[in-house]
Amino acid sequence: MSTLPPKLFITGTDTDVGKTLVSAMLMAGRGGYYWKPIQTGCRETTDTATVRGLTDQPKHRFLPEAYCLTEPLSPHAAAELDGISVDVDAMRIPDFPDGEPLVVEGAGGVMVPLGPGHFMLDLMRLLDLPVLVVARSGLGTINHTLLTLAAIRRAGLIIAGVVLNGERNAGNRAAIEAFGNITVVAEIPPLTDLSPKALSRGYREFFTV
Repeated sequence: MSTLPPKLFITGTDTDVGKTLVSAMLMAGRGGYYWKPIQTGCRETTDTATVRGLTDQPKHRFLPEAYCLTEPLSPHAAAELDGISVDVDAMRIPDFPDGEPLVVEGAGGVMVPLGPGHFMLDLMRLLDLPVLVVARSGLGTINHTLLTLAAIRRAGLIIAGVVLNGERNAGNRAAIEAFGNITVVAEIPPLTDLSPKALSRGYREFFTV
């Protein structure tokens, strides 16, 4: 059974690397609460709705976004189009019961701009949660992952581990662990069954650290 911290900030090395899938698997396997502080593309759908649909957890376990921006763009650009600015310093985790697990999912990677002078890493530093880094398993992931780990460490944050999504690649895993001085806590292969039961089973199977 996984020994990951109960509260986690989920970040990625890029967009579309599987942060939402990992968030859903954690929710399905551990329960608790989910929060997406900044969501873009709200004209169409939200990651909150996706995770809720994948896990079939009750609505009260999904905390409201601080910002739900209309267009599917980087937060700084989406906020500008909506005529607002993201106030990072004022953001706080909404209230939820003590002792419950929490998954906080970021938008994009650590250097995604939120507005003038602020990046996703600034929000991560403010919330001060252990960080779980989600990365692709294939070509290019070593560079992207090591850069992400370095940025998080410079911010003084605890890194809970790395999750690799995609076809298993033993060489890339070994390089990330050795050069990044980090543990790959899960390798998630391509999945066809994304039902709540399958995600809960996947959490028990893939998160082995």
